[in-house]
Amino acid sequence: MGGVVAIYNLEGIPSGTLKLDGPTMADMFMGNITKWDDAKIAALNPGVKLPSQYITVSHRADGSGTTAVFTGYLAGVSKAFADKVGAGKAVKWPADASVGGKGNAGVAANVEKIKGSIGYVEYAYAKSNKLPVALLKNADGKFVAPSGENFAAAAAGADWAKAPGMALSLNSQPGANSWPITTASFILMYKDPADVKKSNEALAFFDWAFKNGGKLADELDYVAMPAASTDYIRKSVWSEIKK
Repeated sequence: MGGVVAIYNLEGIPSGTLKLDGPTMADMFMGNITKWDDAKIAALNPGVKLPSQYITVSHRADGSGTTAVFTGYLAGVSKAFADKVGAGKAVKWPADASVGGKGNAGVAANVEKIKGSIGYVEYAYAKSNKLPVALLKNADGKFVAPSGENFAAAAAGADWAKAPGMALSLNSQPGANSWPITTASFILMYKDPADVKKSNEALAFFDWAFKNGGKLADELDYVAMPAASTDYIRKSVWSEIKK
């Protein structure tokens, strides 16, 4: 599992000091809020000297899961965003001052070179490239920083069994420490595989990864699935696959 974060380029406002919430960020990415010293942003950041600077939105130009997770979050917290932009791997961004980039690298490059810009990337990419990230207000009303612990907190109460195909959104999960834009990666397996031997080898690899991959995930700034979830997968999902 991992998280999607908001990155920005504001001189004098270091990483982890800018606070945003979902509805305000939705207005920024729709182009309804056009300047950094807007009253809605200022209300979330008392004592922070916000510049009277125009906002440029940096978004993905290619279809991506990161965009799907990010727009899913914004659509969930803003009806206006859901109606005007929607959610998906590729959407039409309505802000007049917006620029597209390919991949996390393209979005980050635009944010780094355009003063007053804001964009979204995977946390692992932001951390490895030392990009400034915003704090976000979660479903419990707490401003939290992105971290492995807070991604895990978002998944702590998730009931994967209730979601068809385990396709459960971890956006806006309850919990004081939950990061509000969290997602899991999914592996698709055939119930009736054409090559049973290869299918079994794949399952053996995933079983090894569940047992031994936690440290590797941490090193890559991702989070391993909780033990309760991997136990459920073994018992209730793998049991449906022809051996």
